[in-house]
Order: sequence, then C-alpha cells, then structure tokens
Amino acid sequence: MSFVEKYLGGRLAQSAFWAASLFTLVMALIPKPPAVPVGYGDKIEHAVAFATLGVLGVFGYPRLSALRLIVALSIFGAFIELAQATPIIHRDCDPLDWVADTVACIVVVLAMQRLRRARR
Repeated sequence: MSFVEKYLGGRLAQSAFWAASLFTLVMALIPKPPAVPVGYGDKIEHAVAFATLGVLGVFGYPRLSALRLIVALSIFGAFIELAQATPIIHRDCDPLDWVADTVACIVVVLAMQRLRRARR
C-alpha cells in the first residue's frame, strides 16, 4: 500500500483540504495580502490555489463525484469574488478570477479522476 493509498480519504487528507481552503479564503479576503515572490500574475495565482484545492479535495474525499467537487470549488471561488466586491474588504472583484479558479478545478480534478481510473 502506497503512502497516498494509506491516507486517501482519511482525516489527514481531509484536514489538509480544509486547512488549504481556510488559507485560500483568508488570503483572498484580507485587505493587503503579502506579495508573492514569483509574480506570474493574478490569474496564475488563482489557478494554482484552486488546482491545489482540487488535488486535496480528490485525496480528502475520494468517494465524492468529480462533478460535485468541481461545483463546490467553483461556488467557493464565486463566493470569494462576491465577498471581494464588498467595500469593507478593499479588494477588487474580477469575474475572470472565478473563471481561472473554475478552469483549474476542472482540469486537475478530471485529470486525477482519469489517473485513478487508469491505475485500476
């Protein structure tokens, strides 16, 4: 049994998913987040964050369908953008950020689903 198989769907994998989700939410909603040393652009940062959430979601909840995970993460991304639109947050709402979030989720979750099917 591999390391991944040992922890697939377990508390450690689920905790990692929720910790990363909380980190993503906090970083998205604080008024002045720390600068990322590698500046590839806002959309890349969104894609990396939501690709990571997609990977951790697949590991944390392996019985959850890919569609449900993608929809849940996409809704989470939309919530972040709506929250950033509120004046109290002092952030910019950009629908293209939500698109980057959703596309990253789709690509990663479907790729991992195919990889899991190929391993069976």
